[in-house]
Amino acid sequence: MTTRLYTHPVFLEHLTLPGHPERPDRLRAVHHALEDEVFALLDRVEAPEADEGVLLLAHPERHVEAVRKAIPEEGIRSIDADTSASPKSWEAAIRAVGAANAAVDDVFTGTADNVFVAARPPGHHAEKTKAMGFCLFNTAAIAARYAQEKHGAERVAIMDWDVHHGNGTQDIFWDDPSVLYCSTHQMPLYPGTGALNETGAGNIVNAPLSPRTGGDLFREAFRSRVLPAIDSFSPDLIIISAGFDAHHRDPLAEIYLTEADFDWATGQLLERAGRFAGNRLVSVLEGGYDLEGLSTSVAAHIRRMMRG
Repeated sequence: MTTRLYTHPVFLEHLTLPGHPERPDRLRAVHHALEDEVFALLDRVEAPEADEGVLLLAHPERHVEAVRKAIPEEGIRSIDADTSASPKSWEAAIRAVGAANAAVDDVFTGTADNVFVAARPPGHHAEKTKAMGFCLFNTAAIAARYAQEKHGAERVAIMDWDVHHGNGTQDIFWDDPSVLYCSTHQMPLYPGTGALNETGAGNIVNAPLSPRTGGDLFREAFRSRVLPAIDSFSPDLIIISAGFDAHHRDPLAEIYLTEADFDWATGQLLERAGRFAGNRLVSVLEGGYDLEGLSTSVAAHIRRMMRG
């Protein structure tokens, strides 16, 4: 089982205002965790820049140009109350997309069985025409479309276990039955979407969790809603929007998962990838704002990916 990691130094140069939870130290904590000798066989590759044309797979040109114009020559510019850009944010976002698409290439060509993309900014709140929630472009959504365009994938499943609902991914695939979007998330919580009755073209499966939910109810949501949907869908590729802010230490939410819960969920999706998709699984970092909880959860996630 070959697991590949994509990252790049420029991901540390996407800067946010002091005190902002989505900060470069998040990725430094991940890199530190992956220095452990258990990750010696992890295949580490530098994230490439995407061809900017692939952004149009999920966003109209006016959105791409709006983000481009929001990038300042110096300092930090606010896009909304939560989202900002700095001079290196464009390259960081383009390399995040490039890494996710390269990961899709890897799993379809057999270069790797599964891939983790350690990038920032995150992506799952970016709607078709709106940057929000720390996100500029929807990396996972673009990767799903890329798999369809480049590799002929007929059915792509995206599993989003970030504690915040991926409104952007839901928006992009709302009426597209070729992409299954499943999400576990705290509700009520930002961004306010993700109710049970939001089902799109029958391809949207939301499993909202009440505040102070622990691992037992998270796993039950997986077993009762997410996994049956994936089994019925029989995807050619599984993409994980892997946010780790449902960890019990995280300051932005009240879901009390542990590293063991992320390990278990990873294993369930790997089993489906093996059964339906030739082991093809791509995981893209989304949220996670307690540095210890993030680093230990990512480590558990990648260890499980390496075991297959």
